[in-house]
Amino acid sequence: MGYRVGVVGAAGFAGVELVRRIIEHPSFELSVITSDADAGILLADMYPAFAGISDLRFSKHSTPELKECDLAFLAVPHTAALAQAPALLAAGVTVVDLSADYRLKDPAVYEQWYGTVHTSPELLETCAFGLPEITRDELDRVAADHARGEAVLVACAGCYPTATSLAAFPAVNAGMVAGTVNVQAISGVTGAGKKPGPRTHFCNANENAEAYGVGKHRHTPEIEQILGLPGRVLFIPHLVPMNRGLLSTVTMQLTDEAADGFDLEETHALYRDFYASSPFVTVLPLGQMPKTASVAGSNRAQVGLAYHPATRTLVAVGAIDNLGKGAADQAVQCANIVFGLPEDQGLASMALPI
Repeated sequence: MGYRVGVVGAAGFAGVELVRRIIEHPSFELSVITSDADAGILLADMYPAFAGISDLRFSKHSTPELKECDLAFLAVPHTAALAQAPALLAAGVTVVDLSADYRLKDPAVYEQWYGTVHTSPELLETCAFGLPEITRDELDRVAADHARGEAVLVACAGCYPTATSLAAFPAVNAGMVAGTVNVQAISGVTGAGKKPGPRTHFCNANENAEAYGVGKHRHTPEIEQILGLPGRVLFIPHLVPMNRGLLSTVTMQLTDEAADGFDLEETHALYRDFYASSPFVTVLPLGQMPKTASVAGSNRAQVGLAYHPATRTLVAVGAIDNLGKGAADQAVQCANIVFGLPEDQGLASMALPI
């Protein structure tokens, strides 16, 4: 028997991706799946891919069975995690939150960008930010707390911040970047969640590409927090007509010191060294750029680099599956670390080649 796991919001796209991963995970036992709108319905009736694999039914979010779990994943919209995480932690359940509620360290920044009061700011002081390739120290800290018997909280990075930060962080961390960091990113329709809306209706999304949230998207302060560049990120997301996948193109003008005598091969080596111990990030050879199809259905990320000498600009491109490394798979990766399991346990499958 493995650790008992519950997934809150299991009927959504990220939630059901979590369900798929946990069912196949050797150390996690999927015990509870919740959806207020679908309580009583068989998982296999909603998602026939699970026919013959699972006989679980959706429960209400308020089911007391959640508090009997060792681990709960919250695959819910922002504010919903605020309503559930404190009680689960108090009951001794470790929480891995996929929403935005605990990502931003400053509650005032959260309230500014999300337009709601943060009701448990004390948890921001102890939770870990879940982007293992960059914030492993935070995850190791709460893993040590968990090993002592404490219930802990992990706030997983969002999909756009994950792809963007994996592409930009090594250069930013090395002090190479000056001025504004420009981010042009595209995402598939599943990134907007399961609830349909005018932008995601088939007739509007099909054969269409659209920029949205220009200059005001809520992932902006999260990217700035990860990169340590407050007020220096211009983030422009785009919706494109594909089911899953996310590609972030980050253009970074270099400091005079970094640009003088710049050697792209040296920077490429810097990136390779930075991710050398990361099992899920591949820095592609120079001359190659990432494709969303190359990471689909996986926890893998690919990063490609180029340099534009006339403008002294480094271009870094990151590709992930928005439901995988951008949501469910990353959450499982974080849970593995917290529970002292191999980081890649249950996540070793490669991307779909076709």
